[in-house]
Amino acid sequence: MPDHIRFILRHAAFGFVIALTFVGMLLAFDVGGLWHLVTHTVEGPIALLILVVLCTITFGSAQIGYKIMTMGEDDDDRGGKRDMARTRDAIPIPVRIDDRRR
Repeated sequence: MPDHIRFILRHAAFGFVIALTFVGMLLAFDVGGLWHLVTHTVEGPIALLILVVLCTITFGSAQIGYKIMTMGEDDDDRGGKRDMARTRDAIPIPVRIDDRRR
């Protein structure tokens, strides 16, 4: 399997674990009476499945995006500062009052 596919699947799995933890905490703390709704209605298991799937998509995408954004390598040792050898100082241009248009 190519490395980039393995990378995406691994971090999507991390997002799945985070989503399961999040949904488990929602149920454990009974946020908004969610535990009662899931256990005492006919549609509860389907709603729980949809909640897990949508949270997995959200947290998995966020995890993949975070890891991709933090993959960059530092090519230099400047620590993010501009190279002073390349910058130039501004040269002031004298303006005479009678040269300005009114």
